Amino acid sequence: MSDCRIALANLPVAETPEASVESAVEAIAEAGRRGVQIICFPECYIPGYRWQSDTLPPPSLPFLENAWDRVGAAAKSAGVLVILGTERLTEHGLQITARVYNPDGSTQGWQDKGQLDPSEEAHYPAFGSERRVFTAGDVTFGIVICHEGWRYPETVRWAARRGAQIVFHPFAHVAEPGSYRPETFAHPDNTFHEKAMLCRAAENNCWFASVNSASDGAPATSAIARPDGTLLSYQPYGQAGLLIADLDLNLATLQLAERCRTSPM
Repeated sequence: MSDCRIALANLPVAETPEASVESAVEAIAEAGRRGVQIICFPECYIPGYRWQSDTLPPPSLPFLENAWDRVGAAAKSAGVLVILGTERLTEHGLQITARVYNPDGSTQGWQDKGQLDPSEEAHYPAFGSERRVFTAGDVTFGIVICHEGWRYPETVRWAARRGAQIVFHPFAHVAEPGSYRPETFAHPDNTFHEKAMLCRAAENNCWFASVNSASDGAPATSAIARPDGTLLSYQPYGQAGLLIADLDLNLATLQLAERCRTSPM
């Protein structure tokens, strides 16, 4: 297998937790109709990311379990592997995670966020301590969540050194009041984030697929970087929809990741 069709769910921030589930289920169905093999959602898309001035209701395990079941059913109906940005309650507290559903609706596993931005710790006191790679047929992929991919590039290299041709990067980033609003991908006046997407791909010779929610003035948008560090495609700023692309996996040589003589991970 040399090609893999992926979709990045560049969807608006849902107004309610229930709306986030409905939107996710609709996006999965659309992905299935368009022949997508893997769809990835933004960080904590269900029930929503807990911003500093958050109005989301308190975490609810019954809500999450119902939402997860509905997403699994949607994955099975569409025949699509789903990477769902979500949260979960653990004995250590609330944490950010990604749940991976196989195309038959079963759960392949979880990737918990291990590196949090200091501003997140009040909302999400728990964090993951293990990393893993996942598979979709002949495709091997990894997941790094938001801050991990921006500030800890070794998390991407960890996955690439274990055979990940694609590393998915769900994140959450909205505009701050009065902030600069980008118009061109990776423009010199933009924040460093979009340049980092290109670097993560080039450093490891892997595909890097980064997905944000659609919001007005977001500092960074969803994009896919080729294994040589060039841009394949990006979602127009603030425009909701699925960013779909066919990736040539033969381009993911992983050469630079594999040549790393020493690694902290």
